[in-house]
Amino acid sequence: MLGLNKKDTSLFLLVLALVVFAPLLLNPFPEGSELAQFNAGYPDLMQRFLIFGIFAVGFNILFGLTGYLSFGHAAFLGVGSYAGVWMMKLLTMNVIPAIFMSVVFAGLFSLLVGYISLRRSGIYFSILTLAFAQMSFSLAYSVLTPITNGETGLQLALNDPRVLGVSQVDGSIPAANFFGIAMRDSFELSMGGWLFTFNAGYYLCAVVMMVAFYVAIRIFRSPFGMMLRAVKSNQQRMNFTGLNSKPYTLAAFVISGMYAGLAGGLMVAMDPLAGAERMQWTASGEVVLMTILGGAGTLIGPVLGAGFIKYCENIFSKINDNILYDWFAGLPEGLADFLVFVIHPFIGKGWHLTLGIMFMLIVIFLPGGIMEGFERIGRLFKRKPSSGESVSAKTSTTPAE
Repeated sequence: MLGLNKKDTSLFLLVLALVVFAPLLLNPFPEGSELAQFNAGYPDLMQRFLIFGIFAVGFNILFGLTGYLSFGHAAFLGVGSYAGVWMMKLLTMNVIPAIFMSVVFAGLFSLLVGYISLRRSGIYFSILTLAFAQMSFSLAYSVLTPITNGETGLQLALNDPRVLGVSQVDGSIPAANFFGIAMRDSFELSMGGWLFTFNAGYYLCAVVMMVAFYVAIRIFRSPFGMMLRAVKSNQQRMNFTGLNSKPYTLAAFVISGMYAGLAGGLMVAMDPLAGAERMQWTASGEVVLMTILGGAGTLIGPVLGAGFIKYCENIFSKINDNILYDWFAGLPEGLADFLVFVIHPFIGKGWHLTLGIMFMLIVIFLPGGIMEGFERIGRLFKRKPSSGESVSAKTSTTPAE
């Protein structure tokens, strides 16, 4: 299907099913239950799952295939966000021009950064990309304030021209839309104690996510992808054969940057604002964690890693001591106090500590990330051949003398 082999087609259909039915799958607990706070099926969080999934898939094209570790990809995310907001300020509130120009500007900026940074490899390349990201953050925060609005961030205003649209509707800023369909429009379905929300913005992100995922599959299986794997395997030996690896690594860097710009454009489409904090080194480090947690070099791993981190950020950070006391209400008071004291550092503002411990455990015991865990589980369920079958197999492969 669509030029994919059987295995890739199955993977694509699996991701498609998960994305389409996510509003149902991510709300396993009834609304009134105490466990409802672990539901993740509300629009804002589901949109972030997909947007950062796209960001991580693009980063994986560079890091997973070539082995080049960039600490500056947040700069392309920020450039894409700023370009998207400016399109909405100057042109129209339709999200298509904003998303398109986000990809274009991020691609051009990544071409410049990649051309300079790829003159070095290894840790020196990583340091160069980090330097570019921090310079971009500083420029956006304090130097290019007429373009970025500094620390306040770039936002829409009632007096924006919007030459292909209207500046205001009933005295307020018009909503971001896809040919008239507002991104905030939602349909709620109530079934028993469950409430499912189907959001227009989420499904626009879903369509873009599936297109981006399909392009990533084609890149991984293409001769271009094989050349990138050769760079990761042994770039020096590849150069000795007479092949120039620089055009391939630069192309991978630009494609990866365009994915980051696409993620930035979708952020603006869902919430029309852009700030310099999106270009900080912590945002670049976050996408590295997403890729490693899910499984660098795999197709679906970075998507799972992005979902895992965003779930921890949005769900575990909301748990506080009062919620813990509600959970332990049936226990003796002293025991409840002790459990709350032990768990308190790992929830709320301390969710990073929980994430750090999980990251350490995965790196130590599952170096290939979450996908390696799934592979190990799959091997456990594979039927082992009996001794009789193994003997017959050996006999059948022995040549006649």
